[in-house]
Amino acid sequence: MRPLVVGGEALLIELDSAAEVAAWHAELQRRRAEIGPVRDIVPAARTVLLDGVREPGALAERMARWEVAPLALTEGPLVSVPVRYDGPDLAEVAHRWGMDPAEVRGLIGGTVFRVAFCGFAPGFGYLTGLPERFHLPRRATPRTAVPAGSLALAGEYAGVYPRSSPGGWQLIGTTDAVLWDPDREPAALFAPGVRVRFEEAGR
Repeated sequence: MRPLVVGGEALLIELDSAAEVAAWHAELQRRRAEIGPVRDIVPAARTVLLDGVREPGALAERMARWEVAPLALTEGPLVSVPVRYDGPDLAEVAHRWGMDPAEVRGLIGGTVFRVAFCGFAPGFGYLTGLPERFHLPRRATPRTAVPAGSLALAGEYAGVYPRSSPGGWQLIGTTDAVLWDPDREPAALFAPGVRVRFEEAGR
């Protein structure tokens, strides 16, 4: 854990893995009363930003003494998302993994993902949980338009496109779940720390 004071009211915590980011984000949420006034706690791929902090240097000194345990697999709210495995890259992903498409469905359905952070588009969550041997490269040529609701994989992450947009991730399925609805509270189905399970539609 490497805390960096950024300006007069912000503290950036640099970490080594998505698992450490998840643990620190959860710990900071638990300790909000101890931390004092803070506008936002924002996780990213390898950092957590605290914005609107009084005396960030003093807080960094206190945090250096914290012992932050890894996040339990069962910790956090669970969202189930129905999915159809009809993506155009399903066969290619199965080939890369040395399995058939049915085994891909079993692997994805048997994995409990966690929203590491959000970005790219409103409602888009970067989901971790796949073992390293199943990490995938992005497509060499991105698509100009990925359909809304596409379940996709790239690098260490899974994600669902909340709306049609360009993208270079590997598409393995689709869902009718609404990822972003400004008239809903909360508007985003996925938020940092939420656990996600993909359930095959019709089963």
